[in-house]
Formats: sequence, structure tokens, C-alpha cells
Amino acid sequence: MHKAVLTDKNLVVDILVHSFADNKSVNYIIKQDKRREARLRKLMAYSFEICYRFGEVYLTEDKKACALILFPHKKRSLLAILLDLDLAFSVIGLSNLKKVLSREAKIKQLYPKEPYCYLWFIGVNPADQHKGIGKALLTEILTKAESQGLPVYLETSASKNVPWYEKFGFATYKKLDFGYELFCMQKD
Repeated sequence: MHKAVLTDKNLVVDILVHSFADNKSVNYIIKQDKRREARLRKLMAYSFEICYRFGEVYLTEDKKACALILFPHKKRSLLAILLDLDLAFSVIGLSNLKKVLSREAKIKQLYPKEPYCYLWFIGVNPADQHKGIGKALLTEILTKAESQGLPVYLETSASKNVPWYEKFGFATYKKLDFGYELFCMQKD
């Protein structure tokens, strides 16, 4: 794996859009209207920008998978606030904003106060899934986090992914109900 650069943004967005098009958690955030697909692309572009500046974005060498890592303890800037505002208006929609902010507050209160690594997204092109690409990528990310002494946190709304994460030592520490089940997982 290697760190993505700004010119990789469109590729990363494409991988994530295809990987998360039917994701319950992602679709909970996106305003569901005729512009849903454009909103999904904008959400993934936002996620790339935030992680590129306040975390790390990785691509596999074959460019078939990516991971977006956030370090919440890193100081955010005015740019992050502007990106958040753009997300609220162009992706979430004002009618959806209250429920999304409530969801985020419930999730954030579960996180530790000390530094940690947040695995925001890990995606593999659907045609290349089940070939070990995601496994290799996650293994490298966990090795990197361990070398920094950071626990890793994530959420998944795909119950089928829970056993996969458990193989890497993650444990579900909380389940939240937002009309879909969200598994909050951590690996120390």
C-alpha cells in the first residue's frame, strides 16, 4: 500500500462509491432524492479531503482498494469547518441534518479521550472483492496503528462484515439502532 496523493482523489472516490453504494449507514446520511448518486460522490470526496488533511488515505499498489484513516486528535482547521458546511448543504440536506447530527453525537460520545486511529472507510472494487486485497490492506493499516501505539475504531452497518473484522481482533463494544443496526468496533 502507499499513501494516496491529491491526483488519486477521483480513483479513491470511484472505489468508495462502488463499494458503499448500498451501505445502510452511508445512505442514512445522504439525502435520498434524484441526486443521490451525485451526493454519494460528494460524500466520498469530502471524506477523502478530511482524511487527506487530518489523517491518511491509502491505496493498494494495484489501485483496486483504498482506506481512509482519520486521527481525531489532530487539530482541525477552518478548512474542515468549511468542508463540513458544504457537506451539510450539498450531501445531507437541511431536512436530514438534525437526524445526522444526532447520530454523529451518539457515535462520538463512545470514543476514547486519548488519541486513536479511526478507520472511516475501507473499500475494494466490487469486482475484486473476496481475493484477499482488503485483508492485505487492513493488515498493513493495523500494523501501522500498532507501531504508533494507537487503538483502532470503526463502525459498520453491514453485519456480514462483523466476522471479517473479528478475524483481525476487532470486538463489537456497542450496537446502535438508527433504523438499521450499527456495530461499533475496536481493536486495542
